Amino acid sequence: MTELLVADSFLVANGKVRGLELHRDRFVRSCAAAGVAAERFWDEQIGRLPGFGRWFPRFELKAPGELAVQLRPAPPIGGRVRVAVLEGPDPRTAPRVKGPDLELLGKLKESAADRADEILLLDTDGTVLEAAYSAVAWWEDDTLCFPEPDRPMLSSVTAQLLRRIAARQGIEVAEHSITPDALQNTTEAWLVNALHGIRPIHAWGPSAIDPLPNSQALAWQSDLEALATRLP
Repeated sequence: MTELLVADSFLVANGKVRGLELHRDRFVRSCAAAGVAAERFWDEQIGRLPGFGRWFPRFELKAPGELAVQLRPAPPIGGRVRVAVLEGPDPRTAPRVKGPDLELLGKLKESAADRADEILLLDTDGTVLEAAYSAVAWWEDDTLCFPEPDRPMLSSVTAQLLRRIAARQGIEVAEHSITPDALQNTTEAWLVNALHGIRPIHAWGPSAIDPLPNSQALAWQSDLEALATRLP
């Protein structure tokens, strides 16, 4: 199997995408770090994506330097999410680059106990980094929080978009570490990514389901979707 060096995926819904320029920047920078210029390829292929229907294309850089695009139908969009915590150290080899560890992350997610939808990865100090396919955000009263960006994790496009929304609305944002136990006791916790947008964490492993009656996710999901722009 050809080695996957870089990948980037995003939801295309009737010709509109959230944070397309951020996805382009992340993919191009990661390809450049691998010695491949991808700007022209990205711009050409973006112009070929369908302007109708729901798609989840994946831009790829494969060894030894092959650029490609997989045009995939978008999977169903999820709602609330049940999480488990990975026991043991983070096994990824390139946590700051999307691509090399995707197969490993898929296996970790599938192996999650208690029928979890996602699995949380921890830093060496036992604090939360991100989930296999999602970034983590949480509320502490009226403050929207994220892990520190200098930790070994992927730069999340959706998390960046949430920061923009918070800035526009005058919402305070904080960045600090948090343990899984503390995360369970926050006002509300989310998993966020390019496919689903925002999914509130409603259960941890086998724990009882919390209905989250005062969830802010629906309103913020609407704000997030409003950032989608037309494909060029």
